[in-house]
Amino acid sequence: MNENKPGASQNLACVFCRKNDDCPNKYGEKKTNEKWNLTVHYYCLLMSSGIWQRGKEEEGVYGFLIEDIRKEVNRASKLKCCICKKTGASIGCVAPRCKRSYHFPCGLQRECIFQFTGNFASFCWNHRPVQIITSNNYRDSLPCTICLEYIEPIPTYSILRSPCCKNAWFHRDCLQVQAINAGVFFFRCTICNNSDIFQKEMLRMGIHIPEKDASWELEENAYQELLQHYEHCDVRRCRCKEGRDYNAPDSKWEIKRCQCCGSSGTHLACSSLRSWEQNWECLECRGILYNSEDFQKAKKHTLPNTNNVGITDCLLEESSPKLPRQSPGAQHKDLLRQGSKFRRDISTIIMELGFQIKKKAKRLWINKANIWNSALDGFRNQNFNPSYTIEVAYVNENDNFGREHPGSKQEFLSLLMQHLENSPIFEGSLSKNLSLNSQALKENLYYEAGKILAISLVHGGPSPGFFSKTLFNCLVYGPENTQPILDDVSDFDVAQMIIRVNTATTVADLNSIVNECYNYLELIGCLRLITSISDKYMLAKDILVYHVIKRVQAPFESFKQGLKTLGVLEKIQTYPEAFYSIFCHKPENLSAEILSDLFTVRTLSNVQSLGFWNSYLQAVEDGKSAVTMEDILIFATGCNSIPPAGFKPTPSIECLHMDFPVGNKCNNCLALPITNTYQEFQENMDFAIKNTLRLEKEESTHYIGH
Repeated sequence: MNENKPGASQNLACVFCRKNDDCPNKYGEKKTNEKWNLTVHYYCLLMSSGIWQRGKEEEGVYGFLIEDIRKEVNRASKLKCCICKKTGASIGCVAPRCKRSYHFPCGLQRECIFQFTGNFASFCWNHRPVQIITSNNYRDSLPCTICLEYIEPIPTYSILRSPCCKNAWFHRDCLQVQAINAGVFFFRCTICNNSDIFQKEMLRMGIHIPEKDASWELEENAYQELLQHYEHCDVRRCRCKEGRDYNAPDSKWEIKRCQCCGSSGTHLACSSLRSWEQNWECLECRGILYNSEDFQKAKKHTLPNTNNVGITDCLLEESSPKLPRQSPGAQHKDLLRQGSKFRRDISTIIMELGFQIKKKAKRLWINKANIWNSALDGFRNQNFNPSYTIEVAYVNENDNFGREHPGSKQEFLSLLMQHLENSPIFEGSLSKNLSLNSQALKENLYYEAGKILAISLVHGGPSPGFFSKTLFNCLVYGPENTQPILDDVSDFDVAQMIIRVNTATTVADLNSIVNECYNYLELIGCLRLITSISDKYMLAKDILVYHVIKRVQAPFESFKQGLKTLGVLEKIQTYPEAFYSIFCHKPENLSAEILSDLFTVRTLSNVQSLGFWNSYLQAVEDGKSAVTMEDILIFATGCNSIPPAGFKPTPSIECLHMDFPVGNKCNNCLALPITNTYQEFQENMDFAIKNTLRLEKEESTHYIGH
């Protein structure tokens, strides 16, 4: 490859678009091969529909072989650009049945979108991807977070919104320039510094992110001072004898920086922080947050069981104001979570987590009769990546032909969640805590359970709904800040012991209980000298904390690590109120109205059957049918509840000329029978749904029995 000297190729036209413009930001680098008298814009070459990179990077032009380029130019010469009406249109819209072809510069002018990733797809102005927002709460203009010029916060071709920070808006041109300067390693959201979700969305919307170092990194030791962490304790009374600049990692004298500005710090001990994971803001940032509009709005709506604490001069050394507390000194939420922006809808949060899922698919072979072990085998496979799209194929060990059947991912995740709820790693009836199971701990099943739960949520599975409030609070605020209750104790003997201690009326009775349970109390480290009847409260608390929290410390830490998969635990800790609703509560009961709204009409269907369908839903809700609402949903989708992020694809109904209904769980489609009378419609629906679910259950039980 012989490149021209600077300025020598200015008058040479690109063989694809036939323009001699040299504008790297718009068309990519302009390259000339003197030997073959060939000049191309990099983007024109990259986006051409009929050419692939078959050579090495140093061969031809960027790995595109010269003979391939000539063939593509010849192919394009027969195609007319639908914009400028000239030949040489090498780029075509990838939308099915769309026959538009155009030059790259013409496509830019007409606001086409070119995706510089995957198969390098191109979309015309009618089929290009768009950013959809559910509602627009912005009445006034907002600044582009790069150039700071004010823009209307409405997603268009030239205006883009960050997928991770909903108040971050950009000019397309500003983003493209920043992406070229920053490169793939430094191009990220200007507000939260997220790179994965942000880059995925920008690539979808046609921003080119080159795989190169940032332009400022090319200068040796550039901005070296910015890589140094701030290490100084700025609270009013520093308690460290070694001084404000002393920093001892993994101790109470480790310096924690302000989570907002990063320009102030505190020793953990100086601000009564129990762990480095706790959030901390400096005095200036807290003042700004307290006076912000979000906080002023939030403080009007006091949360249940909240003790209001006024702001004092000890802001840097006390817990944040107006925080719900479970026990004295236990900080449950940092001040930022009082803002309305942290009260998010759970479906939106899970959809954002879903941005991590790549198009690359990983197939799991699942045996319904042994769903837990077959799922474990799949998830533990070294080639499994939790961010890959999951495909499910059902197999049967008793099938000598080794046949497999396509399965519904959401049905698989629903069955897996049901198994998890009833597995021996949890204990309790309705609200469950972690159990202490030595075999499960040995096989690392607590970690796998957390990982499976995280994968299920991100990939559109159902919510757990069976966590106790205590287990959830341990995950969010830490075991040290959580006080269990008697309902958390599933062991009858231990619960009776705690009740006896709490109801003791004399010191003699209390000592009698201690002597009776002496060996057990000594074993768990709760043996204490009883001097007054008030000692019973501390004794009961010690037994309770040991049995519910300390006893399962190892399983809890393992489960917590698994829950970090795909960033789920971090989201739970950021939005606890949103996740509490799906971790500790079952989904709302299904109703005729909910199912009617859930299922959309797929095709132009039989009007009479659709009327029968609505009447049938009402009959089921009124208890006049042999099946339940959950049975109908399972029959059509494989799930007994609506997942937090909804169904994909959307459940639909259609009417077919058949006697009985058919459920397609892979497509979430329910085919209704066409009958002459409603009575016949209901009888056929009841018979098919009830017997299909019964046979599936018997089949599963039969396999397990073998």
